[in-house]
Amino acid sequence: MKWYALSVETGCEETVRSIIRRDFDPSILHAIVPKRRLCEKKQGHIHYVVKTMFPGYLLIRTTMNTKTYYKLREVPKVYSILNNFQIQHKIYKNDDIVSISNIPEEEVSLLFQLLDRNHIINLSGAIVINSRVQVKCGPLKGMEGIIRKVDKRKNRAKISLNFLGCEKLIDVGIEILQ
Repeated sequence: MKWYALSVETGCEETVRSIIRRDFDPSILHAIVPKRRLCEKKQGHIHYVVKTMFPGYLLIRTTMNTKTYYKLREVPKVYSILNNFQIQHKIYKNDDIVSISNIPEEEVSLLFQLLDRNHIINLSGAIVINSRVQVKCGPLKGMEGIIRKVDKRKNRAKISLNFLGCEKLIDVGIEILQ
């Protein structure tokens, strides 16, 4: 079974995931919506919120075949299965040829190292000394190399993740330790 990215209507990721869980056997297809926990300051108060990591996308794990592909296409609010034009699988139905791409295993494994069992990247505790970040606890511990920028005021770090062959900068929550 391989991982694929579904393009769905933004804001409807959980709805689509629920429909997929209802309509597909979990041994055939597994769907997740990766999320991240962030700090937000409103009127001087700190609130912790959980936001979707890739708005408009859902990750599915399946053995893709013609039947699965066309059943996924019938799910409301699903636009397409992403294709990065690198690793392609061709699906044939009559004279239709559809090319789709799975997500490379190295990209998925890095993402899953960061996610907890609820598919959320939680806050990491970090110390910033002379523009160098040292992560003491949390999912980013030992992964300082993917941190591109730290915003101490917002308690956020920009991390670099490859997603379908493209580098994406994603804000994740950090706690600045003293």
